[in-house]
Amino acid sequence: MSGCEGHSHDHEHAEPDETNASLGQSLRPQIDFPCVQCLNESRPHSGRDILKLYEDRLSTTPTLLSQEDPDEDPELLLIVPFSEAVTMKSLCVLSYADDPNNRNTTTAVTAAPRTLRIYVNRPNLDFETVRDLAPTSTITLVPPSHQFDPEHGSPDDSDTIGTIDYPLRPAGRFQNVSEIALYFCDNHAMPEGSGGSSDMDDSDEDRLMTEITYVGFKGKGTNMKRKAVETVYETQGMKKDHKVPGSEYFGREGL
Repeated sequence: MSGCEGHSHDHEHAEPDETNASLGQSLRPQIDFPCVQCLNESRPHSGRDILKLYEDRLSTTPTLLSQEDPDEDPELLLIVPFSEAVTMKSLCVLSYADDPNNRNTTTAVTAAPRTLRIYVNRPNLDFETVRDLAPTSTITLVPPSHQFDPEHGSPDDSDTIGTIDYPLRPAGRFQNVSEIALYFCDNHAMPEGSGGSSDMDDSDEDRLMTEITYVGFKGKGTNMKRKAVETVYETQGMKKDHKVPGSEYFGREGL
């Protein structure tokens, strides 16, 4: 995994949030944007780009797409560090993919994610690790068609679409969070039970790319700044660096 690099986003101002206050306030101001990473994204930094302002959550662009390969699972691993420890209460994931009211064609070219596995404070994750690692929590995401009323408008009409806040449980596992990893291991176009995780079946069908247009977090900050931990590893241990106090009295033969 690479270190923190790339562009920074301006997120000094407050985030308006008109939803249920019991689910917390937007945690976007606490996100450490230069260190956000997304594995298997088709465009660099597109994982960062969907961590939008709350008022832009319904916009269809920019979007996050998995890399296009019909023979490979359309997995995405979005890793989001925070500049301070936070308590997380809910998250929101939105996608307009495979939504017939948002397409000019009846043939879907991308699909919304279905299974989300969440990992808290587990650094240095990659696909090989998360495929076999028990998650902190698992959420089954609803398809986009459940988030708006097609009889009264389209996804471009903010009055006819809503976003779903998924509560994060058990609550005790989402306190003092310094980093969260979101593993999208399948999408709604894949047969149920198939996906990239090791406990899922392998599908012989061509895979559609996974598409996500918005990810948001709610909770509260703790004002406890995250500190970087630097570890130095020795290529070869030196005796003089590992002396036991008093050993100089027993180092000569016969003592």
